[in-house]
Amino acid sequence: KEIILATTTSTQDSGLLDVLLPIFEKDTGYKVKTVAVGTGAALAMGEQGEADVMLVHAPKSEEAVVEAGVAVNRQLVMHNDFIICGPKDDPAGIKGEQSAAEAYKKIADAKAVFVSRADDSGTHKKELEIWQAANIEPAGDWYVEAGAGMGDTLAIASEKGGYVFTDRATYLARKETLDLEVVVEKDAILLNIYHVMQVNPEKFPKVNADGGKAFVEFFVSDKAQKEISEFGVDKFGEPLFVPDAGKEEPK
Repeated sequence: KEIILATTTSTQDSGLLDVLLPIFEKDTGYKVKTVAVGTGAALAMGEQGEADVMLVHAPKSEEAVVEAGVAVNRQLVMHNDFIICGPKDDPAGIKGEQSAAEAYKKIADAKAVFVSRADDSGTHKKELEIWQAANIEPAGDWYVEAGAGMGDTLAIASEKGGYVFTDRATYLARKETLDLEVVVEKDAILLNIYHVMQVNPEKFPKVNADGGKAFVEFFVSDKAQKEISEFGVDKFGEPLFVPDAGKEEPK
């Protein structure tokens, strides 16, 4: 009755799983063993048959895993957004910049400290996509590669007075411990979409197919979607994630 969930650090660090997993376990009798890593590592676990279900946020990489027959029953769960945070003195002068790529150009020009997760997570993949859009290959003393999860990377950026690319949920959950503020937000490229999917039991006969299916069904259920819609409202005055089950893919 145990299932292994490979997921991103943002679902863990934001506190969302602390709310949802006890409900799932109580309703189904399954126990969930959570492995919270970057999306790249979570998808790699699926490719090795080392997880039963994945909750991740890198749509292009997810689609490749489905096409390869590694994952099935991929369902849209929710979205939130990415933001660029930085120190209050904003040395690169990017506060309020409408374009994330333009903000990155200014950071690189100023050689202002930028702390990257550098861990092949969904967040890291998106960060690299924006550097590519800016036609910049980030390198040098100013570009710090943390090789860490989102919570730790935010802490490093705060300590170093640097800029950082983060999902909004983890930032809000950790905000009180950080000396960082939101400087760039709401560009279309910053949309952050989460899907849940089972590891294919036909390819990996040892996976817990029933448990994986139950997990997917729970996350897209009205009960879980209602919890997602309310998560964070009491503390932050706004939900940290927007439930999307049954909707068209956000654009």
